[in-house]
Amino acid sequence: MNIKKLIENEFSRNIGLLSEAEQEKLLSSRVAVVGAGGVGGLHILTLARLGVGKFTLADPDTFEAANVSRQFGASKKSYGRNKAEVLAEMVRDINPEARVNVLTEGVSPRNVEAFLADAEVLVDGIDFFELETRRMLFKKAKDKGIYAITSAPLGFGSTLQVFAPDGMDFDTYFGTRDNQSLEKNLAAFAAGLAPNPYHIKYMDLTKVDMQNKKGPAVAPACTLAASLLTTEVVKIIIGNRKIHAVPHYIQIDMYRGKLKKGYLWLGAKNPLQRLKIAIIYSKFKQQMVK
Repeated sequence: MNIKKLIENEFSRNIGLLSEAEQEKLLSSRVAVVGAGGVGGLHILTLARLGVGKFTLADPDTFEAANVSRQFGASKKSYGRNKAEVLAEMVRDINPEARVNVLTEGVSPRNVEAFLADAEVLVDGIDFFELETRRMLFKKAKDKGIYAITSAPLGFGSTLQVFAPDGMDFDTYFGTRDNQSLEKNLAAFAAGLAPNPYHIKYMDLTKVDMQNKKGPAVAPACTLAASLLTTEVVKIIIGNRKIHAVPHYIQIDMYRGKLKKGYLWLGAKNPLQRLKIAIIYSKFKQQMVK
């Protein structure tokens, strides 16, 4: 990879907000992104335009018409194609010298070591409902000393949670456990993502389909999520800014004009958080019996 030439040409407009040394560091770094759909695809493209030079992408899914409203790799020419392969091509269109590994089978315990190999950051872009894969990945990243980040699109807003290798772990923050039902774990995950559920005021909860694992999502929320997450990736790789890992969190709702930089004391063991989990769980159970 001709880093000097890339900095002089493709990424020259980054310089001034990034130094040449910082841009060189990004071009030399690898980010592992699981999921190449709504948020994952935008994470990938934004990081590529920021000048991250190496990627490992994983997604077993293919694009379809229902993706076009919010997934930036979705178009009529990409329908039926693997999402990770499509995004890999888009990355190479941005930076022909980018080094991109693709796992079209997704991530599992069998290939997680290969997926995270040489990565400086794990980026979570998988579907809300794929919780066990997410738990496995965040645990493995912590074991390997890798930062892991999730940013969920919620309504017309987004959240940000950063997990540091030496900080609070995924299960402690969210309250997910091996000996809980999937519905209870999803309720805990939802409560931890949005300690202040601003979007509930205007979201039609009847459109959340627990059985078919579908829910409302719009493009602006995905764009915001990518802005929040990719900025944290830059800070982690460059290493010159303080990282506010969980139990710190950020929530923004553009529709209601809300911003919260919070600290979830004790994570899921926070008494108020436990109450929120119980309430969300009851709503999930109601959805499941319909």
